[in-house]
Amino acid sequence: MTVEQMVKVAYDAIDDKLGQDISIINIGQVSSLCDYFIIATASSSRQVKAIADSVQDAFTAEGIEPRAKEGYDTQTWILLDYGDIIVHVFDEENREFYNLEKLWKDAPYVDIDTL
Repeated sequence: MTVEQMVKVAYDAIDDKLGQDISIINIGQVSSLCDYFIIATASSSRQVKAIADSVQDAFTAEGIEPRAKEGYDTQTWILLDYGDIIVHVFDEENREFYNLEKLWKDAPYVDIDTL
């Protein structure tokens, strides 16, 4: 599976659970951390978990497991590390507070339709 296909799988899984404000950032152009960040907002801690579970289920169906996952204990920000992509699912308050888009402002945004 290509990195771009992985991004689409994650995006579709987030969208399926009604994730809001889904952003895809190509941080690979400014960092060696990974190729893409996918950032989404959920309206409640319950939805944060549901979205993260949906992403994991979609990748597990493709035979891909996360290298790391963080935040399941608080369910306010769950991070799923798949190596080439990192998925961030935030509740509204924490997305605004951490503002990853501002932190990575030099990295270009990607439209899912262009992948």
